[in-house]
Amino acid sequence: MTLLWIGNLVIHITDVNYEYIVDQQPIGKLLFRQFCERNRPHYHKYNSFLDAAERSEVEVDEVRVALTAEVFGRYLKTEDKDAVTDVVPANVIDDASALLLEGGARDIFGECIRCVKNFLAGTPFAEFERSMYFHRYLQWKWLEAQPITQNTFRMYRVLGKGGFGEVCACQVRATGKMYACKKLEKKRIKKRKGEAMVLIEKQILQRINSRFVVNLAYAYETKDALCLVLTIMNGGDLKFHIYNMCAGAETGLGLERARFYAAQVACGLEHLHKMAIVYRDCKPENILLDDAGHVRISDLGLAVDVPEGGSVRGRVGTVGYMAPEVIDNERYTYSPDWFSFGCLVYEMIEGRAPFRARKEKVKREEVDRRVKHEPEKYSSKFSDCARSLCSALLAKTPASRLGSNAGKRGAGQVKAHRFFVRLNWARLEAGMVDAPFVPDPHAVYAKDVLDIEQFSTVKGVNLDAGDDTFYGKFSTGSVSIPWQTEMLETGCFTELNVFSSDDTGTECRSSDLQLEATLETVQDDKGCFVFARKVLCPKKKVPQRLRPVPIPEHLLQPSSPPPQS
Repeated sequence: MTLLWIGNLVIHITDVNYEYIVDQQPIGKLLFRQFCERNRPHYHKYNSFLDAAERSEVEVDEVRVALTAEVFGRYLKTEDKDAVTDVVPANVIDDASALLLEGGARDIFGECIRCVKNFLAGTPFAEFERSMYFHRYLQWKWLEAQPITQNTFRMYRVLGKGGFGEVCACQVRATGKMYACKKLEKKRIKKRKGEAMVLIEKQILQRINSRFVVNLAYAYETKDALCLVLTIMNGGDLKFHIYNMCAGAETGLGLERARFYAAQVACGLEHLHKMAIVYRDCKPENILLDDAGHVRISDLGLAVDVPEGGSVRGRVGTVGYMAPEVIDNERYTYSPDWFSFGCLVYEMIEGRAPFRARKEKVKREEVDRRVKHEPEKYSSKFSDCARSLCSALLAKTPASRLGSNAGKRGAGQVKAHRFFVRLNWARLEAGMVDAPFVPDPHAVYAKDVLDIEQFSTVKGVNLDAGDDTFYGKFSTGSVSIPWQTEMLETGCFTELNVFSSDDTGTECRSSDLQLEATLETVQDDKGCFVFARKVLCPKKKVPQRLRPVPIPEHLLQPSSPPPQS
């Protein structure tokens, strides 16, 4: 199989396709759009249609129908220069027209979008592969694959503590982007035999890309610790807000804030479940607010993959939030998450957990008994629909619990509940709904740093060469989508993504884009990016990141000239 080698990164040729590079890679998408707009303007209308269709889906209901009709009229009803009717079959257009006449329907353009993307994935993408824009994409992938060390970051104040070490604020030196660095002390991990749990958490985080779950951007190691660099959340956790941010002796967040946070957490659980991950630790402490007041799920240390067609078992979680089937050590799939979610919604509204009062001195066995056998009590803080939602989520058996009978699609049942009837899910999922509460940027929504318990020194544990295999699996450097998003958000992409111009002013390759074709077998002395070459001492082993970068010959053929209009 032909491979693209970029430093220590290998892209199989099967990954060099439209779906991977354009649909999944932020920089790949932008470079493909630039290629179409600047070099193949006759393809640009298809991208414009995709953007317009996407905008119409997330518009507010009052103007969405009118905007959808406008998009249909511009791109699907006429035969002028903007129309995409040449790649969308007539029957698909007729179906979209029928949905438009019904009014109010969403996803009117779903099949049209698929047809347009199928077209772009053919000849247009093949031409992109042979262009300097694709070579620039490979250049960014090379940069993405560079080693990550503690010197990549500046470390700031301690934000809190995790199970294996402290959490600090940190900043990427090259871009200025702020993150939270979760440090996992190597000796503490080994003493507690936590290698498997730490590696599973890291691997799960690496797969996730959601605005409703804390995302992993980098994973690296130091002499003493393994480090996860994550989305920074400066607004505190929901537990702090429920119990410390209310006027007087009252606790709880009120119905509107609870509804907003519940909706975002439901979206986060939906993302995890679609990826066959059961979270197993949904509670207020693990739901964090960002600077804008939006929330994300954090701490996936107890999350686990659910095998296709199978189930898992494990009596894990937090007392008072574990579902009855977890307490009884039965097999389950995603049902425990919806029970814990019900506990979270109840606590946000009531200001106390459903089965144990705050600071109540009670044994674990008694709390488990209440969870399994006692009904929760509702006060006047609950509306009828809020009570209905919590009752449905806190059902004692998975068979009767809301969201638990649809497998990975359980979130659809929860989102359809009348508690959320006025919510525009499309806009919420696009991050376009304003939060009901925005944290004060000058406030600290957590314990004073002096109150954070210090970790004691781990004694009697020695690290040896046998631990290096585990560290190698953990320390994988940058995570692709967050890294590329960082390059775009901080302006680095705009500043660095500059091409040359020839005598006529036409955009052309810059000197760092001269690549050479190589054989499929990697040759250490042939072909690489000019910008990666360095004069190395022949007696020294060539670092992985400086080895030649072979490029399949078919990707280096000059593009055919654009057709004459």
